[in-house]
Amino acid sequence: ISRRSVNSSYIKLPYKEAIMGIFNLEDVHYWIYSPGNNAVNWDDYYERGIMAIERNELGDLSAYSSKEEMRRQMQKAIDPTRSFTHSALETWQFVHEIEIGDVIIAKKGKHTIIGRGIVTSRYRYDKDAASCKNIRSVKWTHRGEWEHPGEAVTKPLTDITMYGGYVADIKKIFSEDDITDIILQREEYTPEDFLSEAYITRQQYSDILDLLNIKRNIILQGAPGVGKTYIAKKLVQSILDKESAGGTEFIQFHQSYSYEDFIEGYRPTESGFELRKGVFYNFCKKAEADASRPYFFIIDEINRGNLSKIFGELFMLIESDKRGQQMRLLYSDELFSVPENVYIIGMMNTADRSLAMLDYALRRRFAFVTINPAFDSDGFIKYQKSLANAKFNRLIDCVKELNAAIANDDALGEGFCIGHSYFCNIQPDSQPDLSFIVEYEILPLISEYWFDDRPTVNKWADRLRGAIR
Repeated sequence: ISRRSVNSSYIKLPYKEAIMGIFNLEDVHYWIYSPGNNAVNWDDYYERGIMAIERNELGDLSAYSSKEEMRRQMQKAIDPTRSFTHSALETWQFVHEIEIGDVIIAKKGKHTIIGRGIVTSRYRYDKDAASCKNIRSVKWTHRGEWEHPGEAVTKPLTDITMYGGYVADIKKIFSEDDITDIILQREEYTPEDFLSEAYITRQQYSDILDLLNIKRNIILQGAPGVGKTYIAKKLVQSILDKESAGGTEFIQFHQSYSYEDFIEGYRPTESGFELRKGVFYNFCKKAEADASRPYFFIIDEINRGNLSKIFGELFMLIESDKRGQQMRLLYSDELFSVPENVYIIGMMNTADRSLAMLDYALRRRFAFVTINPAFDSDGFIKYQKSLANAKFNRLIDCVKELNAAIANDDALGEGFCIGHSYFCNIQPDSQPDLSFIVEYEILPLISEYWFDDRPTVNKWADRLRGAIR
């Protein structure tokens, strides 16, 4: 289905095709949800086709950069003596972790299920609403009363996906054959949306798209906090929305990651060992069966793994001009190829001095895109002006000077500069947030940079603290 052809309108699809074709079935999460205390809001939410979380005192929930920030605001606005740890978690999940296509199981109390639905929109804040300002659209597919298997949790919102037996028991309650179709609201994510959020230039965005088409494999490299992972995810979202529904997979390399995890290998079982396929093998097979759509494999911290060990014989197969060619795998002796519609995006932190240089054989197969701090980009400047915060402005000016000093240091260089993402999603007049960033993120970083130069660390610590004093 071409997302360009629907242009954020409504798509009517068979239920299973909707879930499998657009969302990847294995990525669908199941949530148990209470629509108000003792389900007091259920009738209203059902009729309006929404779910909501009652945190109006926090304002727009998308403005908070962390669960901890939400928790502190709850203490400030409601009760400073309470922890709000669980409340902050479920509020954060409502905004950031629930995805379009996830299944919502509505409950009343601990023993009754009252409905089932599919999430059809991202989080939005309706500032003009008299109540329930923090909402998502839901296509409620079932309404009634069913006995809950066992005793439900008391929290208003819980991700139950990991509890396979529990989810299976709930699935038995609802016959998915009863769902003949489902209306899914598509929210177009355009290149303009990407550019306004990612703080990179239009030319760089165009260059990245060209490199993906030519090379098939790119690595986003840059200093800490320049938003490499965020850019990678949003980049894929912008491409999929303007092309067609495909698939994505996100993993992170580490020192223990191996060929057996990535491609295939023998794993212990109760009776011995069995050959199991790895995450990249399975991803390629899904892409191969859906050749008309793009598939993006995202690897965070790509240089933290032993790349020769992880990729093995795939060193050759991931090259753009070797796509589709077959090679026998190490364990299964199976002929395997990397499909042409698979794109690999890696992220690499240039300030990590503990890592060895990338294998030159792998370097030849990737295009490297440097992501720089974007304090002077149009997007960040617009964001900075919107805060109208004199202390924030002074702090950013100080960080720019700090970056100049880092770039001119022969032992460091531009790859060690402080990124802009440390300072995103700040609330206006938010002095505590600025202090936390300086004390617990920036100062530990520069202390590591200049671990043998305490006077320089002290000088910049005084200047950064002075900027927000």
